[in-house]
Amino acid sequence: MPPSHAHICPHTYAHKHTFSHTLTHMPPYVQMHTHKDTRSCMYITLPCGSPFVFTRRRVLGITTGIHDLGSLRWELALCLLLAWIICYFCIWKGVKSTGKVVYFTATFPYLMLIILLVRGVTLPGASQGIVYYLKPDVQRLADPQVWMDAGTQIFFSFAICQGCLTALGSYNKYHNNCYRDCIALCILNSSTSFVAGFAVFSILGFMAQEQGVPISEVAESGPGLAFIAFPKAVTMMPLSQLWSCLFFLMLIFLGLDSQFVCVECLVTVSMDMFPRQLRKRGRRELLILAISIVCYLLGLLLVTEGGMYIFQLFDYYAASGICLLFLAMFEVSCVGWVYGANRFYDNVEDMIGYRPWPLIKICWLFLTPGLCLATFIFSLTKYVPLKYNNVYEYPQWGQAIGWLMALSSMVCVPLYFSIILGKTPGTFKQRLLQLTTPDPDLPQPKPRLDGVSQPGGLPSPSQEGFGAPGKETRL
Repeated sequence: MPPSHAHICPHTYAHKHTFSHTLTHMPPYVQMHTHKDTRSCMYITLPCGSPFVFTRRRVLGITTGIHDLGSLRWELALCLLLAWIICYFCIWKGVKSTGKVVYFTATFPYLMLIILLVRGVTLPGASQGIVYYLKPDVQRLADPQVWMDAGTQIFFSFAICQGCLTALGSYNKYHNNCYRDCIALCILNSSTSFVAGFAVFSILGFMAQEQGVPISEVAESGPGLAFIAFPKAVTMMPLSQLWSCLFFLMLIFLGLDSQFVCVECLVTVSMDMFPRQLRKRGRRELLILAISIVCYLLGLLLVTEGGMYIFQLFDYYAASGICLLFLAMFEVSCVGWVYGANRFYDNVEDMIGYRPWPLIKICWLFLTPGLCLATFIFSLTKYVPLKYNNVYEYPQWGQAIGWLMALSSMVCVPLYFSIILGKTPGTFKQRLLQLTTPDPDLPQPKPRLDGVSQPGGLPSPSQEGFGAPGKETRL
């Protein structure tokens, strides 16, 4: 549930920005230049520009701390409601209807990325930003923190250990080439990030030249980049109101894509766990409606005047790299050592018709668990308490709430194992051995001769038991 809020909150702000731009003759953060009240510019070390003032005061109405949540921002509450309504009607009929929607919502951001890239590289000072982007700082490679940040970013970028890929993959046909899909996903994801870097740093180079400061001082990440740095760049284009609307529409589509997947994951897991109750006519729609209502009510906390402080807790703790690394350790260990890397390797061969690169088995057994464990331990030893905008320090009880959010997902693994261990008959050693041994009734792949698949393209007998009956089989 926390990742859903982390995805829905930013594009709620994007809804607000989009409506503001549509209903005014110029972007509202440009109008802030003429506003006499500049009290928000009194925050020391914070950027004092029109987009910053507009985002902080007009959109968020942010309070002084998490202890003061203030009142509900009704505009954001309505935008949040609209976001959940759109999400509901896009996925309520299953992955077939969702796939049709994603054809547009996934391609439109690429169009906007190209537009921003072309505009960015034509700005004065863009070359300075691109050089800063491409020139490596070799000394930073010796910093373990850099490698930890890179590793956790990969987890977020590929949605690893969030259940989304597993849930969507369960709708594929048994003989779908998952190996090819994984390689294509890695190439597409990394290429998109690399190209997006040119668009971002060309604009940051221009902003640095305009303000006469180093790029490191204007570079931001997260909400600051999306709602402060980029809006300022968009206002420099002709027809700035049009491009502002398109830019924030892009953010909405990006948020919706992530939200579709998160909700679909929760729905798929629920229906697989309780098929008799939920795989009946009309039950899926009711389940999605219930999830949407509950998530909307919980999300109202994030659209109060102090909601940004709660959002940062979700982002820093509940959906943090520490949680994902912890879960990844157990997931890959179960696949490689409990289920068996050789058995899993044979299953993949049975599905795609050939044996993947053998290095994958080494990753399952040693490389991935070792790196996850090392990164997890390092992240704990180098833990730094959360600060909002690097200025506001959260109180101790706020930090405690954050750690409870993190533990809410991590504790499920040892807790569930302890419950099952207690219910299993026999001595402790017998119970442990039974729980760490694959069930002999699990379907086995049919033996192959020299890796040649079955003649005639007949489906493998081993697929029986893998597919979930009653599921759609096409994305």
